[in-house]
Amino acid sequence: MKKIALALLLGALGTSVPIAQAASSFQVEDIEVKGLQRVALGAALTHIPFNVGDELNDFRISQSIKALYQAGHFNDIRVYRDGNRLVYRVRERETINEIIFDGNSDLKDEQLTESLDGSNIRVGETLDRTVISGIEMGLENFYHSVGKYNAKVTAKVTHLPRNRVNLEFSFVEGDSAAIKQINIVGNEVFSDIEILDKIELTYDSPWWNFMAQDRYQKQTLQGDMETINSYYLNRGYLRFKVDSTQVSMTPDKKAVYIALNVSEGETYNISEVDFVGDMAGFENTIRAINPLQADELYNGAEVTYTEEVISKFLGRYGYAYPKVRTIPEVNDENHTVKLSISIDPGKRVYVNRINFTGNHVTADNVLRREMRQMEGAWLSNSVVESSKSWLQRLPYMETVEFETKQIEGEDDLVDIDFTVKEQPSGSFNAGIGYGSETKLSLNAGVQQNNFLGTGNQLGLNIARNSYQKNATISYTDPYFTVDAVSLGGQVYYSEYDAGNANLVEYKNKTFGLGLNWGFPVNEYLRLNFGVGWKYNQISQLEAYDQIQNFYDIYADPNDPDGQLAFKTLDLNAGLSRSTLNRGTFPTSGSQQRFNAKMTSPKSDLQYFKLNYDAKFYFPLTRSQKWSVLTRIQLGYANGYGTVDGNDQLLPFWENFSAGGSDSLRGFENNSVGPRAIYRSPKQLPGGGCCLGPDNDSIAVSQSSVGGNAMALAGLELIVPTPFLDESYSNSVRTSIFWDAGTVWDTEFNMASYSNLAPEEFAKIDDYSDPGRFRSSAGISLQWLSPMGPMIFSFARSVREEEGDDLSFFSFNIGKTF
Repeated sequence: MKKIALALLLGALGTSVPIAQAASSFQVEDIEVKGLQRVALGAALTHIPFNVGDELNDFRISQSIKALYQAGHFNDIRVYRDGNRLVYRVRERETINEIIFDGNSDLKDEQLTESLDGSNIRVGETLDRTVISGIEMGLENFYHSVGKYNAKVTAKVTHLPRNRVNLEFSFVEGDSAAIKQINIVGNEVFSDIEILDKIELTYDSPWWNFMAQDRYQKQTLQGDMETINSYYLNRGYLRFKVDSTQVSMTPDKKAVYIALNVSEGETYNISEVDFVGDMAGFENTIRAINPLQADELYNGAEVTYTEEVISKFLGRYGYAYPKVRTIPEVNDENHTVKLSISIDPGKRVYVNRINFTGNHVTADNVLRREMRQMEGAWLSNSVVESSKSWLQRLPYMETVEFETKQIEGEDDLVDIDFTVKEQPSGSFNAGIGYGSETKLSLNAGVQQNNFLGTGNQLGLNIARNSYQKNATISYTDPYFTVDAVSLGGQVYYSEYDAGNANLVEYKNKTFGLGLNWGFPVNEYLRLNFGVGWKYNQISQLEAYDQIQNFYDIYADPNDPDGQLAFKTLDLNAGLSRSTLNRGTFPTSGSQQRFNAKMTSPKSDLQYFKLNYDAKFYFPLTRSQKWSVLTRIQLGYANGYGTVDGNDQLLPFWENFSAGGSDSLRGFENNSVGPRAIYRSPKQLPGGGCCLGPDNDSIAVSQSSVGGNAMALAGLELIVPTPFLDESYSNSVRTSIFWDAGTVWDTEFNMASYSNLAPEEFAKIDDYSDPGRFRSSAGISLQWLSPMGPMIFSFARSVREEEGDDLSFFSFNIGKTF
């Protein structure tokens, strides 16, 4: 009766009646939706499952409300009836104007944004308030999983005009709970110390062990349990298991105690190894490569390794998705296990198409010519990996990834999609430095390793600094033929003032041209040959004792201060091998280069020069963020043949020298090596000449003259760059290094000075001694900038010789180690 009276009263006042109070069935004459702002009327009506003229009841109207909510556009929906008209009053969801994160350090903004995208929470979209609490709880659960049990995440919605909101997530992360103790219960074969030494989590670590993982993380504990399980399985304890795990937390949630209850069991030996299934005609080979043998102790890692070896072997022959599974038959009475290796190779898979994305500059055919996997051939996993390695060695590639996709409806055809990320292929070769001898020095040039996306190399260098002017044009086509025979050439001009380069005074004007060819021997080995013509003009030579013989042979006795000019035809041969995983900033593999150069017998000068350069990278972690680099560089040169009855000598400008950012950091450029000896006669007491050779006076220069032999070595620990986002790991490198090296002169004759007075003889060092090495240690930062590779080095000498010119800081552009 009260409801009827209320309905009559509302009807008398002309007010629409809520649908819950209306009659149970009627024919709708009109549908109206009020409160729309962004959603179009037509879009709203499409979600109402009836039309004007339909017979309605309460159930069908409630279904329409549910359908409108499911559309995701509305926060509130109410339905009213005005006679036979239905009126929907809606309140649209707010649009997200901005998402703000405050207080988060463990989770980066990019990670949070990506996570919110998965819940359809992004700027410009409508806000579904129902998912906010779930997001808060999910983020807090993440913090709990890493041991931060006091973490709190709060979402705040701030309303703005035009039905917009700002969504702010406030984080109180707190500290991870510290591990107070880890107890192993039930172990008898291996002690607690042996087991705890194998896992990541630890406790009660000394203060200097800053790498210790003494903060509780659930995922790390699970990984440690797997590590313990593998440790036992690899030693024959086939029935080992972790019975239970207890993690107890202190009331303040700042510390945890961990207890692991284990059952070790007995060791098991392999009684028999059998193969079942289809071995695709490779039964003899598979049995031969199987490392598992009867009567040996069961080893879980060996079983997994065997499965991987067989899978990779089949993958080489097109069986891309083999199923290799080891079925153990355990005999608990005599503690043995029979291993049945089940093999199902599946269908042989062929490559339909190889696709490339991400190469915005590099032409498709430049990448395709590096492919070892061919289209139309069967898919070989090892060959695809080799193709990836060849792409990564290109100096203009930063990262290379690939994905094998099965073609829909075809179980034996796949496409291979390579995704590449290019890096600057050109470099602005420049350097700046300051030294007590060289003062300020600058040089500049341009090198393009991917000219117009062709993969060809074009170099144009015009440089000037305190000791050198040069201009060089070079061009190399690494695929002059389809068989990867390369062809290159260069034209150059140089003026060199050795006195300003920490060397003894002379000036050398050089111009020449050359051609070079490269021939691949196999996937990693390459032969190189070259021929070149060169003209050298030496002037303003400051004569010193070590080059007196050379000067006597070639100088004009009628014009002893005149210029020396030489024309030579240079012949070059080289052998290079590279297994580096990347062309720039490699982290694994090796590179060796050997080069031999000699002038032709009809040249004005006859000499040869040998160089060997090797680098070895050893990754320390699976991610290869930590690696060790070892370097060695050896050189030897000398003259051959005779001229006018005298032995040909190595031209002094071809001497080796060391020091600087590209050889021996911590020492000034070219400052390491033998020094010039000046020998002058002493005059008679009353005047006149002279007291004789035994009484000559000796002076030794501060500048190096170089030597005909060189040995350099280096050891570097490559580490992740601190305070730098991981996305820059392929363009910035930090390393801690130790350099060592020596330059000596095998032709230097210490005995020729033995007749000097003792005080004069003591001024001379034995420059034929290779043991006079220098060493330094420091930190290097390398950056692949838009101008090219930049190197910043801070070094201190560890071993030096008296009078060495040191350099604590060096900076260079255009070369990476």
